[in-house]
Amino acid sequence: MAKKHTARCACGAVTFEFDTDPTFVAVCHCLDCKKASGGEAATWFGVPTSDFTLTGGEGKIKAVTYIADSGNKLDRNFCTECGARLFTSNLESFPGLTFVQLGSLEKPAGIEPKLEMFVKRRLPWAKPLDVPQFQGMPS
Repeated sequence: MAKKHTARCACGAVTFEFDTDPTFVAVCHCLDCKKASGGEAATWFGVPTSDFTLTGGEGKIKAVTYIADSGNKLDRNFCTECGARLFTSNLESFPGLTFVQLGSLEKPAGIEPKLEMFVKRRLPWAKPLDVPQFQGMPS
């Protein structure tokens, strides 16, 4: 039986799903997220790794290990066919969570940011959302 939320890469080679309704949805303006997303910010949320199921394209995922500014390791997972960034796993600072890129969802409507973080790095033309704002990582 399919789970509540389904997601895929741009070309459809990699698919995954989960049931957890995202609660911690962040727009992050840190330099790591800017570089990884290729944009001004990245929007992502965490789901329990135990609820995250890869449903297609297991051989089409490349995990790249990265050391964040915090010094902690994480794996950024991409589709090897289209290059889309899909999710981040094995975060040393958040064990048991997988962080999903909002743009990978089939139906992202209704999942709205709850906060913006690293707003000290937000570019001047990017307007703040009407959500709590954090200069760095929320505590």
